[in-house]
Amino acid sequence: MDEAVGDLKQALPCVAEVPTVHVEVHQRSGSTAKKEDIKLSVRKLLNRHNIVFGDYTWTEFDEPFLTRNVQSVSIVDTELKAKDPQPIDLTACTIALHIFQLNEDGPSSENLEEETENMIAASHWVLPAVEFHGLWDSLVYDVEVKSHLLNYVLTALLFSDKNVDSNLVTWNRVVLLHGPPGTGKTSLCKALAQKLTIRLSSRYRYGQLIEINSHSLFSKWFSESGKLVTRMFQKIQDFIDDKDALVFVLIDEVESLTAARNACRAGAEPSDAIRVVNAVLTQIDQIKRHSNVVILTTSNITERIDVAFVDRADIRQYIGPPSAAAIFKIYLSCLEELMRLLTLRELEMIGFIENNVSKLSLLLSEISRKSEGLSGRVLRKLPFLAHALYVQTPSVTIEVFLQALSLAVDRQFEDRRKLLPCV
Repeated sequence: MDEAVGDLKQALPCVAEVPTVHVEVHQRSGSTAKKEDIKLSVRKLLNRHNIVFGDYTWTEFDEPFLTRNVQSVSIVDTELKAKDPQPIDLTACTIALHIFQLNEDGPSSENLEEETENMIAASHWVLPAVEFHGLWDSLVYDVEVKSHLLNYVLTALLFSDKNVDSNLVTWNRVVLLHGPPGTGKTSLCKALAQKLTIRLSSRYRYGQLIEINSHSLFSKWFSESGKLVTRMFQKIQDFIDDKDALVFVLIDEVESLTAARNACRAGAEPSDAIRVVNAVLTQIDQIKRHSNVVILTTSNITERIDVAFVDRADIRQYIGPPSAAAIFKIYLSCLEELMRLLTLRELEMIGFIENNVSKLSLLLSEISRKSEGLSGRVLRKLPFLAHALYVQTPSVTIEVFLQALSLAVDRQFEDRRKLLPCV
Protein backbone atom coordinates (compact mmCIF):
# COMPACT_ATOMS: atom_id res chain seq x y z
CA MET A 1 0.00 0.00 0.00
CA ASP A 2 2.80 2.45 0.92
CA GLU A 3 4.45 1.81 -2.46
CA ALA A 4 1.18 2.49 -4.28
CA VAL A 5 0.72 5.77 -2.38
CA GLY A 6 4.29 6.69 -3.27
CA ASP A 7 3.56 6.12 -6.96
CA LEU A 8 0.57 8.44 -6.77
CA LYS A 9 2.51 11.11 -4.92
CA GLN A 10 5.11 10.98 -7.64
CA ALA A 11 2.43 11.24 -10.30
CA LEU A 12 0.87 14.32 -8.69
CA PRO A 13 2.38 17.73 -9.46
CA CYS A 14 5.12 18.53 -6.99
CA VAL A 15 4.48 21.61 -4.82
CA ALA A 16 7.87 21.42 -3.11
CA GLU A 17 11.02 23.20 -4.27
CA VAL A 18 12.19 20.25 -6.38
CA PRO A 19 9.94 20.00 -9.46
CA THR A 20 8.88 16.69 -10.96
CA VAL A 21 9.43 16.11 -14.67
CA HIS A 22 7.43 13.33 -16.30
CA VAL A 23 9.14 11.26 -18.98
CA GLU A 24 7.08 8.85 -21.10
CA VAL A 25 9.04 5.97 -22.63
CA HIS A 26 7.31 4.23 -25.53
CA GLN A 27 8.67 0.67 -25.59
CA ARG A 28 8.56 -1.05 -28.98
CA SER A 29 5.75 -3.58 -29.38
CA GLY A 30 8.13 -6.47 -30.05
CA SER A 31 10.52 -5.62 -27.23
CA THR A 32 10.84 -8.01 -24.28
CA ALA A 33 13.41 -5.93 -22.42
CA LYS A 34 12.92 -5.52 -18.67
CA LYS A 35 11.59 -2.16 -17.53
CA GLU A 36 14.45 -1.73 -15.06
CA ASP A 37 16.99 -2.10 -17.87
CA ILE A 38 15.10 0.45 -19.98
CA LYS A 39 14.91 2.86 -17.05
CA LEU A 40 18.65 2.61 -16.53
CA SER A 41 19.39 3.38 -20.20
CA VAL A 42 16.88 6.25 -20.30
CA ARG A 43 18.41 7.84 -17.20
CA LYS A 44 21.81 7.71 -18.88
CA LEU A 45 20.27 9.43 -21.91
CA LEU A 46 18.82 12.17 -19.70
CA ASN A 47 22.14 12.61 -17.93
CA ARG A 48 23.81 13.23 -21.30
CA HIS A 49 21.12 15.76 -22.31
CA ASN A 50 20.23 17.35 -19.00
CA ILE A 51 19.07 20.76 -20.28
CA VAL A 52 15.84 20.79 -22.27
CA PHE A 53 13.55 23.57 -23.46
CA GLY A 54 10.01 22.56 -22.53
CA ASP A 55 8.54 19.35 -23.94
CA TYR A 56 11.00 17.31 -25.99
CA THR A 57 11.04 13.93 -27.74
CA TRP A 58 13.93 11.67 -28.75
CA THR A 59 13.22 9.19 -31.55
CA GLU A 60 16.82 8.41 -32.50
CA PHE A 61 19.41 7.11 -30.06
CA ASP A 62 23.16 6.59 -30.05
CA GLU A 63 22.81 3.57 -27.76
CA PRO A 64 21.98 0.25 -29.52
CA PHE A 65 19.90 -1.01 -26.57
CA LEU A 66 17.54 1.98 -26.79
CA THR A 67 17.38 1.74 -30.58
CA ARG A 68 16.30 -1.91 -30.37
CA ASN A 69 13.77 -1.53 -27.56
CA VAL A 70 12.45 2.04 -27.45
CA GLN A 71 10.34 3.91 -29.99
CA SER A 72 10.58 7.29 -28.27
CA VAL A 73 11.50 9.05 -25.04
CA SER A 74 9.38 12.14 -24.35
CA ILE A 75 9.54 14.85 -21.71
CA VAL A 76 5.85 15.72 -21.41
CA ASP A 77 3.33 18.11 -19.93
CA THR A 78 5.78 20.82 -18.92
CA GLU A 79 3.42 23.32 -20.55
CA LEU A 80 0.79 22.45 -17.93
CA LYS A 81 2.95 24.20 -15.34
CA ALA A 82 4.46 27.01 -17.40
CA LYS A 83 2.66 29.08 -20.02
CA ASP A 84 5.76 29.54 -22.16
CA PRO A 85 8.51 26.95 -22.67
CA GLN A 86 11.28 27.36 -20.12
CA PRO A 87 14.77 25.82 -19.94
CA ILE A 88 14.66 22.84 -17.58
CA ASP A 89 17.71 21.50 -15.74
CA LEU A 90 16.91 17.81 -15.36
CA THR A 91 19.64 17.40 -12.73
CA ALA A 92 17.64 19.69 -10.45
CA CYS A 93 14.37 17.78 -10.94
CA THR A 94 12.78 14.57 -9.77
CA ILE A 95 12.45 12.38 -12.87
CA ALA A 96 9.30 10.23 -13.04
CA LEU A 97 9.70 7.58 -15.74
CA HIS A 98 6.59 5.98 -17.26
CA ILE A 99 7.30 3.02 -19.53
CA PHE A 100 4.48 1.72 -21.72
CA GLN A 101 3.72 -0.45 -24.74
CA LEU A 102 0.77 0.33 -26.99
CA ASN A 103 -2.01 -2.19 -27.46
CA GLU A 104 -2.41 -2.65 -31.21
CA ASP A 105 -5.83 -4.32 -31.07
CA GLY A 106 -8.78 -2.20 -32.08
CA PRO A 107 -11.95 -1.76 -30.02
CA SER A 108 -14.15 -4.73 -29.23
CA SER A 109 -17.92 -4.69 -28.67
CA GLU A 110 -19.80 -5.37 -25.47
CA ASN A 111 -23.16 -6.90 -26.35
CA LEU A 112 -26.42 -7.31 -24.48
CA GLU A 113 -28.47 -10.22 -25.78
CA GLU A 114 -32.14 -9.50 -26.28
CA GLU A 115 -34.92 -11.86 -27.31
CA THR A 116 -34.97 -10.60 -30.91
CA GLU A 117 -31.39 -9.41 -31.50
CA ASN A 118 -27.90 -8.95 -30.14
CA MET A 119 -27.49 -5.27 -29.21
CA ILE A 120 -24.10 -3.53 -29.13
CA ALA A 121 -24.20 -1.69 -25.81
CA ALA A 122 -20.62 -0.42 -25.60
CA SER A 123 -17.19 -0.28 -27.23
CA HIS A 124 -14.18 -1.45 -25.26
CA TRP A 125 -10.46 -0.60 -25.56
CA VAL A 126 -7.48 -1.96 -23.66
CA LEU A 127 -5.19 0.98 -22.85
CA PRO A 128 -2.80 2.42 -23.76
CA ALA A 129 -4.11 1.97 -27.31
CA VAL A 130 -2.50 2.78 -30.65
CA GLU A 131 -5.71 4.56 -31.65
CA PHE A 132 -5.27 7.24 -28.96
CA HIS A 133 -1.49 7.70 -29.24
CA GLY A 134 -0.70 11.42 -29.58
CA LEU A 135 -4.32 12.47 -28.96
CA TRP A 136 -3.52 14.27 -25.67
CA ASP A 137 -0.90 16.49 -27.34
CA SER A 138 -3.20 17.35 -30.24
CA LEU A 139 -5.82 18.93 -27.98
CA VAL A 140 -5.24 22.65 -27.34
CA TYR A 141 -7.10 24.68 -24.70
CA ASP A 142 -6.80 28.22 -23.39
CA VAL A 143 -7.38 27.51 -19.72
CA GLU A 144 -5.80 24.83 -17.54
CA VAL A 145 -8.32 22.19 -18.55
CA LYS A 146 -5.81 19.36 -18.93
CA SER A 147 -3.96 19.96 -15.68
CA HIS A 148 -7.20 20.29 -13.70
CA LEU A 149 -8.58 17.01 -15.02
CA LEU A 150 -5.29 15.19 -14.56
CA ASN A 151 -4.89 16.45 -11.01
CA TYR A 152 -8.50 15.63 -10.13
CA VAL A 153 -8.22 11.94 -10.99
CA LEU A 154 -4.81 11.58 -9.36
CA THR A 155 -6.16 13.19 -6.18
CA ALA A 156 -9.23 10.94 -6.17
CA LEU A 157 -7.00 7.86 -6.35
CA LEU A 158 -4.68 9.20 -3.67
CA PHE A 159 -7.59 9.89 -1.29
CA SER A 160 -8.84 6.35 -1.84
CA ASP A 161 -5.44 4.84 -1.07
CA LYS A 162 -5.11 6.97 2.07
CA ASN A 163 -8.56 5.74 3.17
CA VAL A 164 -10.00 9.23 3.53
CA ASP A 165 -13.47 8.85 5.08
CA SER A 166 -15.84 9.50 2.17
CA ASN A 167 -18.61 10.37 4.64
CA LEU A 168 -16.56 13.36 5.74
CA VAL A 169 -14.85 14.26 2.45
CA THR A 170 -16.96 13.28 -0.56
CA TRP A 171 -15.92 12.57 -4.13
CA ASN A 172 -17.75 10.51 -6.74
CA ARG A 173 -15.14 9.96 -9.47
CA VAL A 174 -17.50 11.58 -12.00
CA VAL A 175 -16.32 14.14 -14.56
CA LEU A 176 -18.72 16.16 -16.74
CA LEU A 177 -17.37 18.03 -19.76
CA HIS A 178 -19.95 20.32 -21.36
CA GLY A 179 -20.01 22.80 -24.22
CA PRO A 180 -20.95 23.13 -27.90
CA PRO A 181 -20.41 20.26 -30.37
CA GLY A 182 -17.02 19.82 -32.00
CA THR A 183 -14.91 21.24 -29.17
CA GLY A 184 -13.14 17.96 -28.39
CA LYS A 185 -14.98 16.80 -25.27
CA THR A 186 -15.12 13.12 -26.23
CA SER A 187 -11.55 13.17 -27.53
CA LEU A 188 -10.38 14.75 -24.28
CA CYS A 189 -12.04 11.98 -22.27
CA LYS A 190 -10.27 9.31 -24.32
CA ALA A 191 -6.96 11.18 -24.19
CA LEU A 192 -7.27 11.57 -20.40
CA ALA A 193 -7.88 7.84 -19.98
CA GLN A 194 -4.81 7.08 -22.10
CA LYS A 195 -2.66 9.65 -20.27
CA LEU A 196 -3.60 8.36 -16.81
CA THR A 197 -3.02 4.74 -17.82
CA ILE A 198 0.54 5.70 -18.79
CA ARG A 199 1.08 8.00 -15.81
CA LEU A 200 0.04 5.24 -13.38
CA SER A 201 1.65 2.33 -15.24
CA SER A 202 3.69 1.39 -12.16
CA ARG A 203 0.46 0.91 -10.21
CA TYR A 204 -1.95 -0.55 -12.81
CA ARG A 205 -0.79 -3.00 -15.47
CA TYR A 206 -3.20 -1.62 -18.06
CA GLY A 207 -6.33 0.50 -18.53
CA GLN A 208 -9.83 -0.35 -19.68
CA LEU A 209 -12.02 2.17 -21.52
CA ILE A 210 -15.69 1.31 -21.92
CA GLU A 211 -17.67 3.77 -24.07
CA ILE A 212 -21.39 3.22 -23.50
CA ASN A 213 -23.58 3.44 -26.59
CA SER A 214 -26.21 5.54 -24.88
CA HIS A 215 -28.41 6.14 -27.94
CA SER A 216 -29.03 2.46 -28.68
CA LEU A 217 -29.17 1.53 -25.03
CA PHE A 218 -31.61 4.15 -23.85
CA SER A 219 -33.88 4.91 -26.78
CA LYS A 220 -34.58 1.78 -28.80
CA TRP A 221 -35.59 -0.23 -25.77
CA PHE A 222 -36.98 2.61 -23.70
CA SER A 223 -39.50 0.53 -21.77
CA GLU A 224 -36.66 -1.78 -20.72
CA SER A 225 -34.02 0.91 -20.30
CA GLY A 226 -33.82 0.67 -16.52
CA LYS A 227 -32.99 -3.04 -16.72
CA LEU A 228 -30.55 -2.52 -19.58
CA VAL A 229 -28.68 0.14 -17.62
CA THR A 230 -28.30 -2.24 -14.71
CA ARG A 231 -27.11 -5.07 -16.95
CA MET A 232 -24.60 -2.81 -18.70
CA PHE A 233 -23.07 -1.73 -15.40
CA GLN A 234 -22.97 -5.32 -14.22
CA LYS A 235 -20.71 -6.08 -17.20
CA ILE A 236 -18.58 -3.07 -16.26
CA GLN A 237 -18.30 -4.44 -12.73
CA ASP A 238 -16.44 -7.44 -14.15
CA PHE A 239 -13.73 -5.09 -15.42
CA ILE A 240 -13.61 -3.21 -12.11
CA ASP A 241 -13.08 -6.44 -10.17
CA ASP A 242 -9.64 -6.74 -11.81
CA LYS A 243 -7.59 -4.56 -9.45
CA ASP A 244 -4.66 -4.57 -11.90
CA ALA A 245 -6.78 -2.45 -14.26
CA LEU A 246 -7.66 1.24 -14.16
CA VAL A 247 -11.21 1.43 -15.55
CA PHE A 248 -12.75 4.41 -17.34
CA VAL A 249 -16.47 4.48 -18.19
CA LEU A 250 -17.26 7.02 -20.93
CA ILE A 251 -20.85 8.18 -21.42
CA ASP A 252 -20.98 10.49 -24.43
CA GLU A 253 -23.92 12.91 -24.72
CA VAL A 254 -25.08 11.95 -21.25
CA GLU A 255 -28.22 14.06 -21.66
CA SER A 256 -29.66 11.26 -23.80
CA LEU A 257 -29.40 9.08 -20.73
CA THR A 258 -30.51 11.46 -17.99
CA ALA A 259 -32.95 13.65 -19.93
CA ALA A 260 -35.61 10.97 -19.67
CA ARG A 261 -37.60 12.85 -17.02
CA ASN A 262 -38.09 15.72 -19.47
CA ALA A 263 -39.89 13.23 -21.71
CA CYS A 264 -42.67 13.11 -19.15
CA ARG A 265 -43.78 16.57 -20.26
CA ALA A 266 -44.06 15.24 -23.82
CA GLY A 267 -46.36 12.41 -22.84
CA ALA A 268 -43.99 9.50 -22.16
CA GLU A 269 -44.90 7.34 -19.19
CA PRO A 270 -43.32 8.84 -16.06
CA SER A 271 -42.49 5.48 -14.48
CA ASP A 272 -40.31 4.46 -17.44
CA ALA A 273 -38.50 7.80 -17.47
CA ILE A 274 -37.82 7.75 -13.76
CA ARG A 275 -36.56 4.16 -13.86
CA VAL A 276 -33.89 5.13 -16.41
CA VAL A 277 -32.50 7.98 -14.34
CA ASN A 278 -32.75 6.08 -11.07
CA ALA A 279 -30.90 3.12 -12.55
CA VAL A 280 -28.04 5.34 -13.73
CA LEU A 281 -27.73 7.13 -10.39
CA THR A 282 -27.88 3.87 -8.46
CA GLN A 283 -25.14 2.28 -10.57
CA ILE A 284 -22.89 5.33 -10.25
CA ASP A 285 -23.32 5.27 -6.47
CA GLN A 286 -22.35 1.60 -6.42
CA ILE A 287 -19.23 1.71 -8.56
CA LYS A 288 -17.83 4.84 -6.92
CA ARG A 289 -16.95 2.62 -3.96
CA HIS A 290 -14.17 1.11 -6.04
CA SER A 291 -10.89 3.00 -6.15
CA ASN A 292 -9.92 1.94 -9.69
CA VAL A 293 -12.81 3.43 -11.68
CA VAL A 294 -13.48 6.89 -13.16
CA ILE A 295 -16.70 7.94 -14.93
CA LEU A 296 -16.21 10.41 -17.80
CA THR A 297 -19.26 12.10 -19.30
CA THR A 298 -19.92 14.74 -21.97
CA SER A 299 -22.92 16.89 -22.82
CA ASN A 300 -23.89 19.38 -25.50
CA ILE A 301 -27.15 20.37 -23.75
CA THR A 302 -26.56 20.64 -19.99
CA GLU A 303 -30.02 22.10 -19.26
CA ARG A 304 -31.50 18.72 -20.15
CA ILE A 305 -29.43 16.78 -17.62
CA ASP A 306 -31.13 15.70 -14.43
CA VAL A 307 -30.01 17.80 -11.45
CA ALA A 308 -29.28 14.71 -9.37
CA PHE A 309 -26.71 13.59 -11.95
CA VAL A 310 -25.09 17.05 -12.18
CA ASP A 311 -24.72 17.07 -8.38
CA ARG A 312 -22.72 13.85 -8.56
CA ALA A 313 -20.15 15.34 -10.93
CA ASP A 314 -17.05 16.39 -9.00
CA ILE A 315 -15.81 18.49 -11.93
CA ARG A 316 -18.11 20.29 -14.35
CA GLN A 317 -15.73 21.70 -16.93
CA TYR A 318 -16.87 23.92 -19.79
CA ILE A 319 -15.11 23.26 -23.11
CA GLY A 320 -15.68 26.11 -25.54
CA PRO A 321 -14.40 27.08 -28.99
CA PRO A 322 -10.68 27.91 -29.01
CA SER A 323 -9.37 31.48 -28.84
CA ALA A 324 -7.14 33.01 -31.51
CA ALA A 325 -4.04 32.03 -29.49
CA ALA A 326 -5.20 28.40 -29.27
CA ILE A 327 -6.14 28.39 -32.96
CA PHE A 328 -2.61 29.57 -33.81
CA LYS A 329 -1.21 26.53 -31.95
CA ILE A 330 -3.65 24.19 -33.69
CA TYR A 331 -2.73 25.50 -37.14
CA LEU A 332 0.96 25.38 -36.23
CA SER A 333 0.72 21.70 -35.27
CA CYS A 334 -0.99 21.01 -38.63
CA LEU A 335 1.78 22.81 -40.52
CA GLU A 336 4.48 20.91 -38.63
CA GLU A 337 2.84 17.62 -39.57
CA LEU A 338 2.61 18.60 -43.24
CA MET A 339 6.23 19.72 -43.19
CA ARG A 340 7.26 16.44 -41.59
CA LEU A 341 5.77 14.67 -44.58
CA LEU A 342 7.48 17.12 -46.98
CA THR A 343 4.24 18.56 -48.28
CA LEU A 344 5.52 22.06 -47.47
CA ARG A 345 8.91 23.03 -48.86
CA GLU A 346 10.03 25.79 -46.48
CA LEU A 347 11.66 24.51 -43.33
CA GLU A 348 12.26 27.76 -41.40
CA MET A 349 9.76 26.96 -38.64
CA ILE A 350 11.49 29.45 -36.34
CA GLY A 351 9.49 32.08 -38.16
CA PHE A 352 6.37 30.71 -36.54
CA ILE A 353 7.28 31.38 -32.91
CA GLU A 354 4.15 33.05 -31.55
CA ASN A 355 5.81 36.29 -30.45
CA ASN A 356 7.83 36.51 -33.65
CA VAL A 357 6.99 39.37 -36.02
CA SER A 358 7.99 37.58 -39.20
CA LYS A 359 5.76 37.92 -42.24
CA LEU A 360 4.61 34.29 -42.02
CA SER A 361 3.91 34.48 -38.31
CA LEU A 362 1.83 37.65 -38.74
CA LEU A 363 -0.09 36.02 -41.59
CA LEU A 364 -0.88 32.94 -39.50
CA SER A 365 -1.93 35.18 -36.58
CA GLU A 366 -4.31 37.04 -38.88
CA ILE A 367 -5.80 33.76 -40.15
CA SER A 368 -6.18 32.56 -36.54
CA ARG A 369 -8.07 35.70 -35.53
CA LYS A 370 -10.56 35.41 -38.36
CA SER A 371 -11.03 31.70 -37.57
CA GLU A 372 -12.47 32.46 -34.13
CA GLY A 373 -15.87 30.84 -33.67
CA LEU A 374 -14.90 27.63 -35.49
CA SER A 375 -14.68 24.42 -33.49
CA GLY A 376 -11.49 22.43 -33.09
CA ARG A 377 -13.03 19.69 -35.23
CA VAL A 378 -13.48 22.12 -38.14
CA LEU A 379 -10.11 23.80 -37.66
CA ARG A 380 -8.19 20.56 -38.13
CA LYS A 381 -10.07 19.90 -41.37
CA LEU A 382 -9.21 23.26 -42.91
CA PRO A 383 -5.56 22.50 -43.88
CA PHE A 384 -6.84 19.49 -45.83
CA LEU A 385 -9.56 21.58 -47.50
CA ALA A 386 -7.03 24.34 -48.25
CA HIS A 387 -4.85 21.86 -50.12
CA ALA A 388 -7.74 20.11 -51.85
CA LEU A 389 -9.48 23.29 -53.02
CA TYR A 390 -6.67 25.76 -53.64
CA VAL A 391 -3.31 23.92 -53.93
CA GLN A 392 -3.61 20.37 -55.30
CA THR A 393 0.13 20.06 -56.04
CA PRO A 394 2.34 17.54 -54.17
CA SER A 395 4.38 20.32 -52.54
CA VAL A 396 4.04 24.04 -51.97
CA THR A 397 5.74 26.86 -50.08
CA ILE A 398 4.38 27.79 -46.66
CA GLU A 399 3.43 31.29 -47.81
CA VAL A 400 1.30 29.97 -50.66
CA PHE A 401 -0.25 27.35 -48.38
CA LEU A 402 -1.19 30.00 -45.80
CA GLN A 403 -2.91 32.02 -48.52
CA ALA A 404 -4.87 28.89 -49.42
CA LEU A 405 -5.70 28.34 -45.74
CA SER A 406 -7.03 31.89 -45.50
CA LEU A 407 -9.31 31.25 -48.48
CA ALA A 408 -10.50 27.99 -46.90
CA VAL A 409 -11.45 29.85 -43.70
CA ASP A 410 -13.44 32.43 -45.70
CA ARG A 411 -15.20 29.64 -47.58
CA GLN A 412 -16.02 27.83 -44.32
CA PHE A 413 -17.87 30.84 -42.93
CA GLU A 414 -19.63 31.44 -46.27
CA ASP A 415 -20.76 27.81 -46.47
CA ARG A 416 -22.01 28.00 -42.88
CA ARG A 417 -24.05 31.12 -43.64
CA LYS A 418 -25.68 29.38 -46.60
CA LEU A 419 -26.33 26.20 -44.66
CA LEU A 420 -27.51 27.89 -41.45
CA PRO A 421 -28.85 31.30 -42.54
CA CYS A 422 -30.40 32.00 -39.13
CA VAL A 423 -27.17 31.47 -37.19
